[in-house]
Amino acid sequence: MSEAREQICIVGGGFGGLYTALRLNQFSWEDRPRPKITLIDRHDRFLFSPLLYELVTDELRSWEIAPSFSELLDDTPIHFHRGTVTGIDLEARKIKLDNSPELCFERLAIAVGGKASLDFVPGAREHALPFRTLEDAYRLKDRLRELERSSRDRIRIAIIGGGYSGVEIACKLADRLGERGKIRIIEKTDEILLASPKFNRETARKALEKRRVWVDLETSVEEIRADRLSMNYKGQVDEIPVDLVLWAVGPIVSDTIADLPLAKGTGQRIRVNEYLQAIDRPDIYVLGDAADSRDKEDKPYPATAQVALQQADYCAWNLHASLTGKPLLPFRYQPLGEMLALGVNEATISGSGIQLDGGAAYLTRRLVYLYRLPTVKHQVTVGVNWLTEPIFAAIGQ
Repeated sequence: MSEAREQICIVGGGFGGLYTALRLNQFSWEDRPRPKITLIDRHDRFLFSPLLYELVTDELRSWEIAPSFSELLDDTPIHFHRGTVTGIDLEARKIKLDNSPELCFERLAIAVGGKASLDFVPGAREHALPFRTLEDAYRLKDRLRELERSSRDRIRIAIIGGGYSGVEIACKLADRLGERGKIRIIEKTDEILLASPKFNRETARKALEKRRVWVDLETSVEEIRADRLSMNYKGQVDEIPVDLVLWAVGPIVSDTIADLPLAKGTGQRIRVNEYLQAIDRPDIYVLGDAADSRDKEDKPYPATAQVALQQADYCAWNLHASLTGKPLLPFRYQPLGEMLALGVNEATISGSGIQLDGGAAYLTRRLVYLYRLPTVKHQVTVGVNWLTEPIFAAIGQ
């Protein structure tokens, strides 16, 4: 078999894609030649997104949560290609890129993350900031510095969406801005964190109240302008002045996925079978935000980092098994609980028989995520920094 047909190509370097590649590299290929594993992403860095909020309050640095792919893959034979996928020819098994010749594949894993859904509200694309990427965090910090240097008595921030992202960023911003911040969450349903355990939801509600974050429930946004937005509560439309609007609404599928015949032109995630294979395409695996993966009761799994991490293990094994004649494993999701940051040195955890809040939850969350960082080398580097930084800070005072 030629090298072009021996490639395992993985499109997307988030939790699903990167961890699939790293896990694949751990398998023995016995008597057959090791296939070339190529990871493709348009960014040069992996982002550990659950810790992105800590950049806003300078609790963490970007190198800790966003190591470069070259650093992470340096000690492996995995090839990294930085580029944007412009198309996938499923029949010819070729990936079209914006900056290089086509790549051929024998097996393909699609792990492309979603994108911000900014086109559903007039003015959102022009005036709202999403918070999904490292670049988004940098833009937010730059804007906050401008506002903090201004003569404004209060900094008025509206956060669209009362899910995980909206609640976590609201608490972080409240702690950063203190009395100067005037923050509100606008949520179209009748509850924040609608899918969360009761303990986490109630703890989050108390954290928002303590920080004087206003929550507008059953409220939709009609229009966003440069210095104000219109919101609709049960048919009554009001305008409020704003200095900054953050878009924390759930993502939609990326253009890479929406344009594939596998998505059937619906703009939805790609439906997969129990082995994470695209329907009628056993050579193509889909996971993370790109996959419409369902349990035995036909309920879709949530598009979370926890699901993507677990799918990566199964996807890696099934890719390996499909090339070595071993049996495939059906994906079985094991909910391990839920963790949310609720400001500086505060968090909430619920799951696996554990309920924690406050500082204990914050420390536990940090340790769990340290363990989940993609390589042992990076875990050690970050862990040593977390241990020694307070010591050096105390010496320097």
